[in-house]
Parts: sequence; C-alpha cells; structure tokens
Amino acid sequence: MATLHTHALVLRSNDFGESDRILHLLTPDTGRLTVIAKGARRSIKRFGGNLDFFNHLRVQVERRRPTSMARLELARLERTFHGLRESPERFALGSYVLELLDRLAPEGGAREDRDRLFRFGLGALDWINREPPDARMRVLLELRTLDAVGLRPEFGRCVRCANALVAGDGPRVAFRVADGGPLCRRCQGTNEDGLPIHLGTLRALEASLGFPLDRLGRIGWNAGAVNEAQGLLRRFLRFHVGLELRSEAFLEQLTLRGPEGKLRPPQPPS
Repeated sequence: MATLHTHALVLRSNDFGESDRILHLLTPDTGRLTVIAKGARRSIKRFGGNLDFFNHLRVQVERRRPTSMARLELARLERTFHGLRESPERFALGSYVLELLDRLAPEGGAREDRDRLFRFGLGALDWINREPPDARMRVLLELRTLDAVGLRPEFGRCVRCANALVAGDGPRVAFRVADGGPLCRRCQGTNEDGLPIHLGTLRALEASLGFPLDRLGRIGWNAGAVNEAQGLLRRFLRFHVGLELRSEAFLEQLTLRGPEGKLRPPQPPS
C-alpha cells in the first residue's frame, strides 16, 4: 500500500452508494486523481465541510492496488477562498475554471508540469477571490487554463509555414481552430475557411501569456479585442472539450462587466 501526502483542489464531487463520495482532485504530485471518501456523507466529524469546492486541502491518500480506486483518508483545510461564495459571478467563474481543469487536466505527466498546473489552479481561484469578475478576466482565465494544460494556441506564427505573422498579412487573418493557430496570407490564399481575427487581438493574447497571473489585471484591452478573443476561445475550448460544460451554461446567464466599464452579457461566438 502506498500512502500519498499532498495538496489538493476538488474539481468534481459525486455521491456514491449510501454514504460515500467520489472526488476528482487536482494535486501537484499526480495531476488529476480520482479518490473515494468512505463515509463522507454519513460522518460530519471525519471530513466536515473540507471537501467543498474552492478549498485548498492537505490530503492523505491510500493507493492499495493499481487497479483499485485510491482512498481518501484525511483532508485538512489549508485555505478557503471565501470570496467565490459571496457573489454569483465569482462562484460561476470559479466553478467554470474548476470544470475546465477537470475536463482538460491530464493524469500524471512530468513533475514540473503537474506542479505548475496546480499552482495555476490556486492562482486562478485567488485572482477571482480578489478581483471583480469581468469579461476580460474570463478570456484571460480560459487562455491561461489552455496554457497550463498544454493546449496553448499559436498566436504569432502561421501554423502551416511557421513564418511570423506580419502587417502585410492584413488587418485580419484566418484562425484555424482545428490546426491550433492562424494562417498567413500566403498559406490562406483564396481559402476563406477559418475564423477572421485581427492581428492586434492575437498579439494581445500572446502578450498576456507573459504576465504573471497576479498581474493580469493590469492588461488594458478594448471592447473589440475582448469580443474577438471571446469568440476565438469559445470555439477553441469547444473543439477540445467536446461539449458544453454545466458551469458554462450558468455563467452565460450572468452579466459580466466589459473593459469599457459598462455591463453587458457575454458575446456568443460569431
């Protein structure tokens, strides 16, 4: 029997049987990990409210056999992000990030990648906890989630010839979602297939990847760039996730504040 002591975030929780709960965790040691918490629904004393979303936990997991589900023996609360429970917008955006990680985060992988992914999850919840959610925040979190799980789109080079995009490629280029990036004018030719998007929007997205997560709030975007980025990332995420997330449907019902300071609903992909 192998005992694992590690940090964790709860990505998904499902009732199992009469008293147990199956949890999908994100940890720096394993990436995504599925465990069963025996008696979690029957005994308040054993786990309390520690297994809720938006809690940073320190856990003890017993892994008996490779073919059996790991068992959660202990979950100690390290930190809770109270702000995510104080408004529907924060709750919806935090739930959306966790569900994206649950769908996209790999099991296993290099230790450095697992650790970076877990630190991203904590940093994302902390940012939502501290800052009022807006349309730009959603775009940046979607992008940084893709980057953290290894699915970052290409923004600066043509995905066919690998040449850097230049002003001569036009104010707009065709972004090929299936190929993961844009086409230069030469590779696109007369083929109109692809999502038209301004070079300035692509450059803004690429530049945002170089900022630490706690400084993303300083990035200034206009409303047009946010709307274009929303459409692009919605299509890109739908391509990789393959279905509409439950938290996304809830998020779409809310109104997020745009960069121009006015309230507006999220824009659907064009």
